[in-house]
Amino acid sequence: MDEALVRSEGLGKSFGGVPVLQNLDFAIGRGEILGLVGENGAGKSTLMKILAGIHRADRGSFTLEGRTCDFRSPAEARRAGVSLVPQEFNLVEDLSVEENVFLGSELLGPGGLVDRRTMRAKATRLLAELKAEVGPDARIARLSAARKQLVEVAKALAFDARLLIMDEPTTVLTRREIASLFALVRRLRSEGMTVVYISHKLDEVKELCDRLLVLRDGVLVHEAATKDIETHEIAARMVGRELREIFPPKAGPGAEISNPPLLELRGLSSPPGFAEVSFSLRRGEILGLAGLMGAGRSEVAEALMGLRPSAGAILLEGSAFRPSSPREAVASGLGYLSEDRQGSGVLTAFSLAHNVTLTSLPAYARTLGLVDFRREEGAARRWIERFGIKASSIAQRLENLSGGNQQKVSLAKTLDAAPKVLIVDEPTRGVDVAAKQEIYRFLAELAAEGTAILLVSSELEEILGMCTRVVVMREGRVAGELSGGGLDERAIMYLATGVGEGSAA
Repeated sequence: MDEALVRSEGLGKSFGGVPVLQNLDFAIGRGEILGLVGENGAGKSTLMKILAGIHRADRGSFTLEGRTCDFRSPAEARRAGVSLVPQEFNLVEDLSVEENVFLGSELLGPGGLVDRRTMRAKATRLLAELKAEVGPDARIARLSAARKQLVEVAKALAFDARLLIMDEPTTVLTRREIASLFALVRRLRSEGMTVVYISHKLDEVKELCDRLLVLRDGVLVHEAATKDIETHEIAARMVGRELREIFPPKAGPGAEISNPPLLELRGLSSPPGFAEVSFSLRRGEILGLAGLMGAGRSEVAEALMGLRPSAGAILLEGSAFRPSSPREAVASGLGYLSEDRQGSGVLTAFSLAHNVTLTSLPAYARTLGLVDFRREEGAARRWIERFGIKASSIAQRLENLSGGNQQKVSLAKTLDAAPKVLIVDEPTRGVDVAAKQEIYRFLAELAAEGTAILLVSSELEEILGMCTRVVVMREGRVAGELSGGGLDERAIMYLATGVGEGSAA
């Protein structure tokens, strides 16, 4: 490739003696959109963090516009023209959108004073281009996960980048937001910017990218133009084998329908998030909760876990239930996998073993409240084996695991308390196709064992593949319920958007 912006020769990186990247040789062309795919732990994010100055390579080198680079910090990489949209949010919750966009690289005016007017105007323009529907003064702590993601994109675009790296940028975005983002990326390419796009959504890679690289176990195993390869072949190259049907067989309405409701919501409200929400969930059922961003789905889950005040009635096994905290909800038999993995799911500075028992720690206490570390480590090893978590040991800190493996640890933490009702919010966010298959199979097994599962998801394919009944929310209220032959993508979207209302009945 003659017009390469980036070239890598023999690039390698290890953590704790475990190779994560091995002898990578590749080139990234000027003005192209390059897709980077692979299973969780394949090394994608590590490679991009090297290019962005977060990690330094142990072996080999790379060049940017012909100059050998060894960035010692993200600021140094940014000055060289490399911007990264990270998989996990890197925002300061107590600051505004504008302050986060320019944090550490504030624009200065005459006399060296911060030029807030210019910063505000630039932030407003970027947010408008992304159709983020959020102002520069908004506090990060009050934003949804999707809007935080768009702020991360705006932050990366605020400076003149020649190489833009996007690591799973659409996992919490709606279709409309994704379309706006893709239009912006294509425009940037037409202006000469090079984009590296990392995603587990292979249809997106196929649609957006000019070329792709496939990593497996830290090794570059395939390179192709996206027009010359189909998504099923990409998946097979990622995992080294052909994948069967991703969703397990759906049991269909069975004995669980005759069971009395395990969990009931009657007119539950928590303004401004949602109002008058009513539905029931039975043992052995996977109930889908669908809707567009801002519809109130995650807020309902938070109310059930005692994370937000609510009015109305909640019944658990027929008795009134009103948890005042997540601890009380867990003690009563509820488990919760949050959509914001690092914000409220796991502690990345803790070890794998300590994360697995975060929710269920009292069960591992000995006399005088001391933790039985041997039992805790045994539990961690069982979950590693059950979920196929890729880690060098149970003592490895979560910050050194891939995003998908962090998600598996978060799910293991939720399940270690053996909940009767399991609430999973975007359970396969940032997870590769093979790991999705494993998580779907495990959820189906839990339901078959009698666990009641509330599946909150933005992916309609996931909702349709796993659920026999779906509650659809719109603007904080239940727009309708679908099941049986009436359950399809079109019917869900009619209810979620209010378009063609009544057609889905």
